[in-house]
Amino acid sequence: MKRFLKFLIVAVIVLVIVVLGYLKFLLPAVGKAPDVQATLLPDRIERGRYLANHVAVCMDCHSTRDWTRFSAPPLENTIGKGGEYFGPEMGFPGKFYSKNITPYHLSKWTDGEIYRTITTGVNRDGEALFPVMPYLNYGKMDQEDVLSIIAYLRTLAPQKNDPPAREVNFPMNFIINTIPQKATPGQRPDTADMVKRGEYLVTIAACVECHTPVEKGQIIPEKAFSGGREFAMPAGVLHTPNITPDVKTGIGAWSDSMFVSRFKSYSRPESLHPVGKNEFNTIMPWSMYAGMTEGDLKAIFAYLKTVKPADNRVVIFKEAKNK
Repeated sequence: MKRFLKFLIVAVIVLVIVVLGYLKFLLPAVGKAPDVQATLLPDRIERGRYLANHVAVCMDCHSTRDWTRFSAPPLENTIGKGGEYFGPEMGFPGKFYSKNITPYHLSKWTDGEIYRTITTGVNRDGEALFPVMPYLNYGKMDQEDVLSIIAYLRTLAPQKNDPPAREVNFPMNFIINTIPQKATPGQRPDTADMVKRGEYLVTIAACVECHTPVEKGQIIPEKAFSGGREFAMPAGVLHTPNITPDVKTGIGAWSDSMFVSRFKSYSRPESLHPVGKNEFNTIMPWSMYAGMTEGDLKAIFAYLKTVKPADNRVVIFKEAKNK
């Protein structure tokens, strides 16, 4: 019996080592960086600027946000320089910092390496990224839209900034390698099909990620868009709103003009009013989304009206007890 127990213990240890070795050294397995070229054409650069700043909002995380103003708009002189921090006190399994995505950092990267990073979550060095960047959503983007973003990034002013290396807690330092997936590029819909157009925009804007409650870090699919996901803020806890078409607790009673107006109102400088450290603020980058075209905002609304209504009344903000 003792010999059997020893054998069993050794077998379990070997199995654990094999599994951990597989997770650490054989994953992520998303293939090589593709051979693609993001030629710097004016229309492509402009499309990339629009997507990176107003739809996929890459610059929301890859710039420095001004938390002294409502919705923390990015500071113009920091666009793309990275360094935004995501830590344990915010619910993350370690310390993560957004990367510098200006030519200062990306000049030696090929377009294919940037493409693979955006769409699969695996960087130039084969390292899996933590999905605070919603690369699983970006992997469904039309290839031309990804190339447009890359072209735009090539035109950014180089920003000399080297964010700290990340520190990933156990066991996430192994689990992280299982998250990246091969890209499954979608196709940019015909602009006349408002629902499909809206679905595409909602996907690459990753709206579901914030507007859905999570369990053990994973969004709950059956509660998609019903709101209630928690985000710790200095002044309390923010809960994202219900954006399903439920009439009582969501946006079911809204019109498309109301929806568009809500976003466009944040185009005005006075809407981004000063906010004290212990006052209500939001992670929602209103000023960035305000730059979307009216047509795209109407398309998003058209799609949201088709999702399953959820009767979920959300209290948007709860003040900290010991402010």
